[in-house]
Amino acid sequence: MCREHLTKFVTLSHFGSTCYNELKKMKLKTILFLFTFMLTGIGHAQPQTYTVTRASISTDSYDEFAPTFYKNGIVFCSNKGQTVSDSQGKGMIKMYYADTAAHNTSSRLFSKDLKTKLNEGPATFNRNGDTIFYSRNLKVDDKYSVLSSSRNKLGLFFAVAEGKTWTRIREMRFNTEWYNISMPCLSADGKRLYFASDKPDGFGGSDIYYSQLKNGYWDDPVNLGPQVNTTGNESYPFINEAGELFFSSDGHAGLGGKDIFVTKQRGNAWYAPVRLDAPVNSESDDFGIVTDAMMNHGYFSSNRDKSLDIYRFSSSLRQVWFSERQKENQYCFTISDTGSIQVDTLALKYVWDFGDNSKTVGTNVRHCFPGPGKYSVNLDITNRRTGKLFFRKLTYDVEIVDIEQPFITSADYAVAGEAVDFDGLKSYLPGYTITGYFWDFGDGTQAKGEKASHTFRTTGTFSVRLGLTLKSQKSGDMVMRAVTKEVRIFSTVQERTAYIAGLAAEANDLTDIRKFENVIVRERYSAETDYKKDALFQVEILSSRTKTPLNSAVFRNVPSKYNVTEVFDEGEGLYSYIVDRQIRLMATYPAYEDMIAAGFGDARVNIFVLTDPAEKELLTLKKNYGVLTDTYFDLNNRLVTNAYLMLDQVVTLMNRHPGIKLEIEVHTDNQGNAAALLLLSQARAQVIMNYLINRGVNAGRLTAKGYGGARPVASNSLWLERRFNRRVDFRIIN
Repeated sequence: MCREHLTKFVTLSHFGSTCYNELKKMKLKTILFLFTFMLTGIGHAQPQTYTVTRASISTDSYDEFAPTFYKNGIVFCSNKGQTVSDSQGKGMIKMYYADTAAHNTSSRLFSKDLKTKLNEGPATFNRNGDTIFYSRNLKVDDKYSVLSSSRNKLGLFFAVAEGKTWTRIREMRFNTEWYNISMPCLSADGKRLYFASDKPDGFGGSDIYYSQLKNGYWDDPVNLGPQVNTTGNESYPFINEAGELFFSSDGHAGLGGKDIFVTKQRGNAWYAPVRLDAPVNSESDDFGIVTDAMMNHGYFSSNRDKSLDIYRFSSSLRQVWFSERQKENQYCFTISDTGSIQVDTLALKYVWDFGDNSKTVGTNVRHCFPGPGKYSVNLDITNRRTGKLFFRKLTYDVEIVDIEQPFITSADYAVAGEAVDFDGLKSYLPGYTITGYFWDFGDGTQAKGEKASHTFRTTGTFSVRLGLTLKSQKSGDMVMRAVTKEVRIFSTVQERTAYIAGLAAEANDLTDIRKFENVIVRERYSAETDYKKDALFQVEILSSRTKTPLNSAVFRNVPSKYNVTEVFDEGEGLYSYIVDRQIRLMATYPAYEDMIAAGFGDARVNIFVLTDPAEKELLTLKKNYGVLTDTYFDLNNRLVTNAYLMLDQVVTLMNRHPGIKLEIEVHTDNQGNAAALLLLSQARAQVIMNYLINRGVNAGRLTAKGYGGARPVASNSLWLERRFNRRVDFRIIN
């Protein structure tokens, strides 16, 4: 169509005057902007998927096009029976209604309330049928000489039904005299209005846009983007209940003229459009399609038979247009401990309890869960010799769910000529009821049903698609979901066997459990998390909801070198009885072993997070200055510089917290006479105490005690280990 005639064509007669004869000659290829938009889609179309017949309401003498569903029939555009005509003698375009459920050929003017001097339509309705959105010129109440102005563009209007009357006619806020907006289609939920426009910021010609309803306000138009729109003309958008957007286009590759395409939104983008199969599309102009939710039947417009008519189509086999690659549900994983708490694996071992009646030993292990479900996973550090629990490192809940998707169960590899069984029984789509299964085997054949058997006649890799029609259990809306799985076909059994063997040799490590999308890991307890706070490792010999006196016979077997301390956890309502606290986990191991030997079989180590300000401050000092006696005393048992720095900080702490008392503990290794080592440790403890007293700390707040080599925190067999036993400790006491 000559572009110089486009404006007049759009603004005055939609389908009229100057360009009408050209439309006939060019098969509507450059049909007036108002009626030149069609859908695009993606996927594989199969021949003779559709049966097409001309609708009984179509005539040879007039034009009928752009149908839309309304109540028991369709509302469509036609120039029949109009006394007012354009310069070519064609009647103005009006909206008509036909009751298609009655199977008759009659139709009537849709509404006198919406009739103007010029053209009206196409239209779209909300789900209740009481609101209409439709196209018409911006100005309709003036002389034709005024109305034919190039500024009298097409715009969108809406009206509300009150009984049999359409009233409260209003125009959309984004109508403008600078470009055309037409061919509306409302989504099933009434929240998005699609339309076509020749806005100058588009991709060329006419493009598809939408406006979103937000808080009762129609937002600014959004262009669907280059995946849908081209430098040609895209028009006549229609979106069905399944969310599939149909449109016409002369910019996408087609059969001739304008063709109908389909696409679907995918996140913030759109699938590449797919052209519908013949005979819906033809060498003529095909556009203005409407369908039911599952594309079983519908109507479209075409000029394939001399005049512009409405055609009815039906489909016996649902096409699978849009699919995601099938994701495999993973039940086997690697599970690892990557924490910073050091564990001596010569004496201790990591034991994973997976909550499915299975356990595995190791820091990094593999495990296969039996299937979807909830599991409580524990990582315990246990004594290699006794098998008893030493320390619980972490606990988390693992929830394994099947990925929400259709699911194809079949062999991944087969031989040409042998039957391959497929089923969709493991499809997992909560909230929906599956109403149909459709198979596309990627070799030009299709099937229905939850199970299918197919024989591939040639070798190669075939993309098998499973499409499901689904009914929402909440809203009753129909949708469709599909997946694709590749099946590789070999020429011989030997070839297939060799290929599978090669895959096994190249198998990758399993996925870490925290990284797979069908697994939810919820941490319930992590010693590593507490370790990063102000915390100590403590040896607990008893926990109870009732208080146990410290002079109870329960504690009579506790060796005298240990002091039993009571700790009450208000949150848990538990009393815990502690015999040792250390900065390092392995430093508690000797005391733990002593408690096991003393008959406390339930003894274990746990982490205690400090909350008392004085204890937190003291822990920080010990971490900063260290506790090894080699950094406190010289060979003559005199304090060195590091000791003065530390002890001056202890004085400050005592002054800041005047209510606390402090026990000074000094320990040695086992290199020497036990009695002499005990005296040495006591003497060193007294030296520290005297320094603190000389700096102003009240003697009544201090206790000095030497333990000699009685309470090691490491092995004495190696020099590097023995040095940990030569230590100074400070403990706040009641």
